[in-house]
Amino acid sequence: MRLIAFLLALCLAGPVAAQSPGDTATQAAQRLTAARAKLEAAAGARDRVAALTETVRAYEDGLVALRDGLRRVAIRQDTLETQMDARQADVSQLLGVLASIGNAPAPLLLLHPSGPLGTARSGMLVADVTPALQTKVTDLRAQLEELALLQALQESAADTLTEGLQGAQQARAALSAAVSDRTDLPVRYTEDAVQTALLLASTDTLAAFADALAGSVDVAAPDLTPSADLPLPVQGTVLRAFNSPDAAGISRPGIVITARPRALVTTPVAATLLFRGPLLDYGNVIIIEPAQDVLFVIGGLAEVYGEAGQVLPAGAPLGLLGGDSPSVDAILTQGDPGSTAVATQTLYLEVRDGQSPINPATWFVLD
Repeated sequence: MRLIAFLLALCLAGPVAAQSPGDTATQAAQRLTAARAKLEAAAGARDRVAALTETVRAYEDGLVALRDGLRRVAIRQDTLETQMDARQADVSQLLGVLASIGNAPAPLLLLHPSGPLGTARSGMLVADVTPALQTKVTDLRAQLEELALLQALQESAADTLTEGLQGAQQARAALSAAVSDRTDLPVRYTEDAVQTALLLASTDTLAAFADALAGSVDVAAPDLTPSADLPLPVQGTVLRAFNSPDAAGISRPGIVITARPRALVTTPVAATLLFRGPLLDYGNVIIIEPAQDVLFVIGGLAEVYGEAGQVLPAGAPLGLLGGDSPSVDAILTQGDPGSTAVATQTLYLEVRDGQSPINPATWFVLD
């Protein structure tokens, strides 16, 4: 009777919630495989720049998803191991009960010391317990199988990450070469290098240079109505809002976006490229004009693409952020692979309407 009571208590305990973080990691690995296929197909694409831009994005998405998947796998694995350790005594007793029942002679299982009535009662209890017991055994088997799968995913993660990081590096290099060789973009004007140099030498603020540059280019821009649904130039998170002071107490009329190293920066809408190059303390700066008297000023890039005067389509690559991509070991050993701790680079975005800065939320989705 004590054995039956124990089985009832064990089987009536709440089941452990099942999760499938392994699916997230597996799907992320599949996305990286698809990105590799895109990289191979981009060599023969008619618009190779567009194909490679999409490929770099695919690698970035796949790597982010894989990091998040590995984080979920690690959390789930720790949870399962903790649950197994906490239930070790119960599971051992359950296995002992099952073994004793299986080894006992059949006639003894049919008899009860108190006689026929006790035998009938115990038989009814066992009949009630058996389905729940089978469910518990099935859940335990499923947890053991899931734990084995998660351990296998962790072991294969290094190879998957290595291939993904190498593929992303190859895609970025191919994109840089394709942009340099590109000759099919329309050109609104031809840059006067001497005039640009004089502007750089005579201005001491980003705002003054942007306004002077826009005034020196007399080319009609498209008429575009502001809409707050444009994507940010880089996949990241807004670190500092419009006009918010930084750690030194300095406020700038733009926003700061934090992103991962070597992240791709693209134009959110079709625009004319007015300037690209180093400027003051902003690093490499790109200034594009999406509409008449409207400027998007983007600063902090390590590499910049394109030539002044080109009309860029929406989603065209503008450049790459700096920094070094984390190594495989760093990704696998960091406490939270999906956290913003790996977003070590920043991009500055300023929107100017006429000669005044405006809140980028007028044009962009900031959340």
